[in-house]
Amino acid sequence: MSQAHTHSYYAASANQQIKCSTLQGSHAADICVVGAGITGLSAALNLAERGYKVTVLEANLVGWGASGRSGGQMIFGFGCDMSVIEKSAGQIAAKAMWDMSVEAIDILRQRVDQHQIQCDLQQGHLHAAIKPRQMRELEEWQGSLEQQYGYASLSLWNKQQVQSKMASERYIGGLYDANSGHIHPLNYTLGLAKAALDAGITIYTASAVTKVTRKSKANICHTIQGQVTAEQVLFCGNAYMGKLVPEISNTIMPVGTYIGATEPLGKARAEALINNNMAVADINFVLDYFRMSADYRMLFGGRVSYSTLAPPNLANSMRQRMLGVFPQLADVTMAYSWGGNVAITMNRGPHFGRLGKDLYFAQGFSGHGIAATGLAGKLLAEAVAGQTERFDLFDKISHLPFPGGTLFKTPALVLAMAWYRLRDML
Repeated sequence: MSQAHTHSYYAASANQQIKCSTLQGSHAADICVVGAGITGLSAALNLAERGYKVTVLEANLVGWGASGRSGGQMIFGFGCDMSVIEKSAGQIAAKAMWDMSVEAIDILRQRVDQHQIQCDLQQGHLHAAIKPRQMRELEEWQGSLEQQYGYASLSLWNKQQVQSKMASERYIGGLYDANSGHIHPLNYTLGLAKAALDAGITIYTASAVTKVTRKSKANICHTIQGQVTAEQVLFCGNAYMGKLVPEISNTIMPVGTYIGATEPLGKARAEALINNNMAVADINFVLDYFRMSADYRMLFGGRVSYSTLAPPNLANSMRQRMLGVFPQLADVTMAYSWGGNVAITMNRGPHFGRLGKDLYFAQGFSGHGIAATGLAGKLLAEAVAGQTERFDLFDKISHLPFPGGTLFKTPALVLAMAWYRLRDML
């Protein structure tokens, strides 16, 4: 049985329903995609546009995972600093991957335009500094991105400039990017699914893949009630893959992250808080991120749980974090609070690759997936079609398994993260 969407503001404001049947019996396709989130649906669309017959298998509902729950912040780059990629892949490959991360934002906009997806796409994003050390880091980051990567869309704002756009005393400055922005992630994912169905792609929901039988000329994806035989299989389940593919399961770690949505504030009050409708994220390791919804709610995200268990009294917890930024919302309640898992890698870099000649995967977006997942889908399709150069660049990023194995990697990560939490306070 599939699970319903989590009780979130996104699920309550979904603008369409995608009704798909459950896989029953034996079927065949050129490509079988596991996971109906942004990665899987983007890959399927790109493959269908190339003439492939594609079947998508989803354990729950379209957009059930991070694609339908996230903060919706559409940002350049990846979950790690580019210096991490440079050390693994070298400057030339890192520059190519950076350019692809900027292309990822264009891909998202193109899909919205091409398929007329109503997902509240808005431009503008601010990386906000809380302390002088962070302001120096942002200034150095801007210089590096402009000089080494040719990215000239950034503006360094002082405290007065930040406060001219946002009514908060918490931040002393920030780095603004007009090219980044935010979306309603579930409506975007549903829009991709509608486009996929229109393109002739078959999507089965409530159809969890229980095992994959690998054969020399074909692969069989088994569910409880059926199976799909395909030449290639794309694994796009990210934090919800479990042990389906043991070879790559220990290179990612599911981490819980959480969001609250207030009651509607009204247009005037919302615009008094953020008058240019930008998304904001601070640059703490355990960060706060927030933005306005299309109906003028404050969507405020933060906290992490390495056990993936939601904190007790989540709504109040998120409200208290929000009041640390906007104390003027003390009279406002949280109408929704929810969480979900993202998949992180040890170095926070994306993990794309192949297992043999016919099994592909993309995972480990490390909380930075709204744009990068669409890029991953495009690169997966390119690789299946034999154009592997761009996809294979990501294999240059070194990925280590989480220490401690299945039983002990969570405690080991909690201990490691204690240092970063302490650093946030300094």
